[in-house]
Amino acid sequence: MAGHSKWANIQHRKGRQDKLRSKLFSKLAKEITVAAKMGDPDPDKNPRLRLAVKEAKSNSVPKDVIDRAIKKSQGGDAENYDEIRYEGYGPGGIAVIVEAMTDNRNRTASTVRSTFTKSGGNLGETGSVAFMFDRKGEIVYPASVADADTVMMAAIEAGAEDVQSDDDNHVIYCADTDLAEVSNALEPALGESMSTKLIWKPNMTTEVDMEGLTKLMKLLDTLEEDDDVQRVTANFEASDEVMAAFSES
Repeated sequence: MAGHSKWANIQHRKGRQDKLRSKLFSKLAKEITVAAKMGDPDPDKNPRLRLAVKEAKSNSVPKDVIDRAIKKSQGGDAENYDEIRYEGYGPGGIAVIVEAMTDNRNRTASTVRSTFTKSGGNLGETGSVAFMFDRKGEIVYPASVADADTVMMAAIEAGAEDVQSDDDNHVIYCADTDLAEVSNALEPALGESMSTKLIWKPNMTTEVDMEGLTKLMKLLDTLEEDDDVQRVTANFEASDEVMAAFSES
């Protein structure tokens, strides 16, 4: 889904990256704390925690922040977070999935609903858009790690389902339940990945023009700025021209 990988590039524009960096650190730390609290605090014995730590490291989260997040899970004062998925439609009928971790369900639901409404979208029931996505594992390597054929062969041997390579990245997809296993199997051949995480991968997309993309990104940005929101996914597609124009706007 070309538009989706290009969206990742839009998200990493310098200004947005600086603005969201501290938020990203706190969101990754929260995922580590929750994963450690739900299972073993040792990443080697807790696949979810191992993936959370790996994702944090790939985003340059300092080791002391990671250690503090794990330690926090073992303290009696650790917050209890509920994991909630919200589903809705953004401007132009684009399907949006919002994954949140919150210590106050009412606050988060109210904020997410209000954000959708203000953007010209609407929050739906659980399951209202999930059928347009597949739950997958996603492992990302820079294009420089190897050529597309080499990455494809390594991915097949590791048990992955699909690889999409472009000028910037190799994106490897696998079954959600195989993510830790496939990720570990790729490391001898390709080294540490840039990113390893569970995603909602669109299985159908809706084309947006410049106006539609501008409205949609405003919604997605606002949602991502919420401290309770961990990740936002949308099933839009946009042409190279629209993406380029938006990146320059």
